[in-house]
Amino acid sequence: MKKILIRKDKKYYWNEGDLHTASGVIKEEDLKKSVNKVKAHSGKEFSVAPALFIDKIEKIKRDPQAMLEKDIALILTYSSIDKDSIVLEAGTGSGKLTSFLARIVKKVYSYDKNKDNLNLAKKNLDFLDIKNVELKNKDIYENIDEKELDLIVLDLPMPWKTVKNCYDSLKQGSFLISYLPTIPQVMEFIHEVNKHNFLVVKTIELIEREWMVEGQKTRPKSSLQHTAFLTFVRKL
Repeated sequence: MKKILIRKDKKYYWNEGDLHTASGVIKEEDLKKSVNKVKAHSGKEFSVAPALFIDKIEKIKRDPQAMLEKDIALILTYSSIDKDSIVLEAGTGSGKLTSFLARIVKKVYSYDKNKDNLNLAKKNLDFLDIKNVELKNKDIYENIDEKELDLIVLDLPMPWKTVKNCYDSLKQGSFLISYLPTIPQVMEFIHEVNKHNFLVVKTIELIEREWMVEGQKTRPKSSLQHTAFLTFVRKL
């Protein structure tokens, strides 16, 4: 069983073998037996817990443009996908969004033109023990094989080039979502969407700011940072 160990503000991920930390070495046999606490050879104690999905996702290899959890949460929430949904994403990257989608839905199809991205995503999906994903070395600008999809997510620089393909492949009432860093790209996407029978539901920029709380002392831990704009449109 994969586990996490926590000492003060440090978190360590363990899968197998001895664990070497700045506070000492913890033997594999002790880690296997540990439930709540374990001690390193130095005598220092660590809290132990099973590694959850969010712990495992922190360990995957990712590309610099990997979507952040705050934006993924909006996609999962507003798209109304569930255990029976069949979804498609384009722009696989490291497979981070792919992994979150796969935990909820029945099947994920993921398109990427870059074989290196697909190889990286496959390694990450294997690490996370995710089976319900089919990776495809395809250009979604050209065509989409699947039909009657419950959701399509486009993490691409020019999503407007495949709006017609997406319309033909979505179920009635289902969502098409674009993830774009700039407003001019959003405008181009919506301009193309309006040529088809899509309802533009909303464009969102989600700002997240973490806070430090220590007794009576509080302050922002990070500055406000822009990641991208999410545009939600619905096939009618």
